[in-house]
Amino acid sequence: MRLPQARLDQVLDRFREIEARMGAASDGAEIVKLSKEHAELKPVADAVQALQKVQDERPELEAMAADPDPEISELARDELERLDESLPEMERAVALLLAPRDKDENASAILEVRAGTGGDEAALFAGDLFRMYQRYASTRGWKVEVDSVSEGEMGGYKEIIASITGEGVFGRLKFESGVHRVQRVPETEAQGRIHTSAATVAVLAEAEDVEIEINDADLRIDTYRSSGAGGQHVNKTDSAVRITHLPTGIVATSSERSQHNNRRKAMATLKARLYDMQRQALDTARADARKSQVGSGDRSERIRTYNFPQGRVTDHRINLTLYNLPKIMEGEALDDVIEPLIAEDQANRLATLEDELG
Repeated sequence: MRLPQARLDQVLDRFREIEARMGAASDGAEIVKLSKEHAELKPVADAVQALQKVQDERPELEAMAADPDPEISELARDELERLDESLPEMERAVALLLAPRDKDENASAILEVRAGTGGDEAALFAGDLFRMYQRYASTRGWKVEVDSVSEGEMGGYKEIIASITGEGVFGRLKFESGVHRVQRVPETEAQGRIHTSAATVAVLAEAEDVEIEINDADLRIDTYRSSGAGGQHVNKTDSAVRITHLPTGIVATSSERSQHNNRRKAMATLKARLYDMQRQALDTARADARKSQVGSGDRSERIRTYNFPQGRVTDHRINLTLYNLPKIMEGEALDDVIEPLIAEDQANRLATLEDELG
């Protein structure tokens, strides 16, 4: 992709302007704002400068390639060949940095996994999915903290909500939102028949730097006794917290032992869900504009099938089929699914940039 020089100059001009303003700024809020934009623009500016340096070398190398000295001309031609091989990839890297991107890419996230159709087997599958994400998070050095859980009667979870904190959590997990379908023989199936059941996954960006206005009058906060494991671990106080946002009907709960922590966690989940409503409205608008987009914002969309008898995982959005189901369920090979989804998203972003550039 050939990028207009004016667009590259615009990036560098803005970056230099921010650096100059940072040197002169004295207001704390302005310094924070400028520092954030500087951090976001620096990788783009560095990539643009590296690209321009390579582009500037070309005329000199072309002149050297025409030198009557065969040794000099051969070296120059070799260098030109190397340069021509590296330029397209450098231009693509810059284009990706310039393409419209998800501003929540590096955010932490709230993961919600719920059993769908399939009764006890769906709850067991929800448990398998949650463990998959838990193990995957561990491989990336992310921290997983369970906020709320409702266990299934035969094991697994009817619902489990957790906070996952770390660098780039949302950017890697956002494509997991949707309906996950499983085909396997349940442990309770005496005839050995394959059953199909499902679980839903929602990944919400934590609304840290976004101003979500919540009026106290719009909230109903209830405390209740959370169910425990029995014995000395049973919760004897009303420490669990349920917050209902009356205008939207959105409910957020947290059922750990500390009421103070539960209130904080439930409020964070509520903010994330309200923020997610805004994101979904934008995602739907973008999906209408570009039908091939990976994430349409539709949480009811069946996105993936896990076929245990065949050891097969199929992602229906990009027609990807893999035969390493055990490793994917262990979390160690989940990137085999995530990376192609990211690549597809990058292709869509580049297509959007091409549309913008005309």
